Amino acid sequence: MTTALRKAAPMIAIVALAIALRLILLAVNAFSFNSDEAVLTLMARHILQGERPAFFYGQTYMGSLDAYLVAGAFALAGESILVERLVQVMLYAVIVLVGYGVARRITGNRYTALMTALLYAVPPVLLTLYTTVSQGGHVEMLLVGSLAVWLGLYLESDTARMSSKLMWLAWGLLVGLEFWIWGLGLAFTVPTALWLLWRMRMRGWRGYLLAALGFALGSAPWWLGNFRTMNLAVMELLGQRVAGTATAGNLFGNMALRIFNFVVLGLPVLFGLRFPWSAQGPLLWLAVLPLVLYLGTLGYALRKLLGRPQATPLKGVLSPGYPSGVGIARDKRSEPVAEVGRWLMWGIGVTLFVGFALMPFGGDPTGRYFQPLYLPLFVFTADALEALRERVGRWAWLMLAVILIFNLVGTVQAALTNPPGITTQFEAITDVNPRYDAELMDFLRANGGTRGYGSYWASFRIAFLSNEEIILVARLPYKTDLRYTPRDDRYAPYGK
Repeated sequence: MTTALRKAAPMIAIVALAIALRLILLAVNAFSFNSDEAVLTLMARHILQGERPAFFYGQTYMGSLDAYLVAGAFALAGESILVERLVQVMLYAVIVLVGYGVARRITGNRYTALMTALLYAVPPVLLTLYTTVSQGGHVEMLLVGSLAVWLGLYLESDTARMSSKLMWLAWGLLVGLEFWIWGLGLAFTVPTALWLLWRMRMRGWRGYLLAALGFALGSAPWWLGNFRTMNLAVMELLGQRVAGTATAGNLFGNMALRIFNFVVLGLPVLFGLRFPWSAQGPLLWLAVLPLVLYLGTLGYALRKLLGRPQATPLKGVLSPGYPSGVGIARDKRSEPVAEVGRWLMWGIGVTLFVGFALMPFGGDPTGRYFQPLYLPLFVFTADALEALRERVGRWAWLMLAVILIFNLVGTVQAALTNPPGITTQFEAITDVNPRYDAELMDFLRANGGTRGYGSYWASFRIAFLSNEEIILVARLPYKTDLRYTPRDDRYAPYGK
């Protein structure tokens, strides 16, 4: 085995583990298939037929990049739910690699980076769910946002060539793509952009112009797609669609409710203490130690942020850029990157928290808007475990194993509790059991019912599964009080 392959072997194994876990879940049919996912697969089919949507059907704020990627996979491997989900699995494998890169850039420590990658490979149920079942851009948002953070750290470091036009253009392009894909990705890009503006205000303006050009190119689909409906697009970007989720009746009351959702309902989902669709989760006694570790990690990361930089390098850890055998953890070049990285990781959390408290999205208790927080959480956890490893040796790996086993137990428990399985449906009334889909389609075909009306959560799923032979326009209510919104009718051509 060559030296390069031997060094790469741990990461190869970690990425393989991440892929294998998801393939097993797909093999046992652990994920439910609903109309949100069906809309994405229908978009991919329509793209192959010549359509060019800029956004998720029925919306003006979530870009269609995922649909184009799935369309490419459909062209190569055929149209199926499995193919669509395999696209998400492969993209997530890249996220694992980028997570390693961000942690390595911040800490200069290979062990910390490997532990970060392991935490990505076996994550809590929330991250497994929204990066395996596509709902329009979750995976791409995480991937592009993480890449923007990594490249921002590279641009900020003294080792970067400040005149590198390609790097500035690429960073701006990533930020623009993130804006188009999903506004939630601003949690990554806003703190990175602010930090670059502050740190490099005296280093020339050409880089900023190139970044602005890249942003214009990357976000062009958003501007072109919303050219005639800009007011509506801005309102939807700010959460108009979910404005009814906060009911206090005034700004401060709504903020209080959203902060409550963040702390009491959202963080437990982030840590894997409960499932996104339920108040239930893994056994509480299993959650005690992981919760203590996470809280201790955040305390350690905050103390490290506010404390003085370490003057003495950590023993026996190699720093990027040094030849083999030199036992130095950080030097004068890499220490500023570590400091910047810590600020950026906290910046991601603060940006998301502020947005969650001020915008209607904060009324959502599922935790699905917390996904950007996994990058700082995993980097902080790995950094704390590495500090522990230097003090107690291999016992730190046991602490890492506790978190991974807890995440795995929660995932297995959710998969075995089927129905509902691992699902994006957080209201039971929207979780239409797919067990009888085949019988339903046979009945409709046999009785001339291939055109009609249905509720949102059945219509688009049946449309995709029947290869659009059966079209049920989504104009029937599914709420118990018979409320209906025209937004459920996401694809106007079906009603013509």
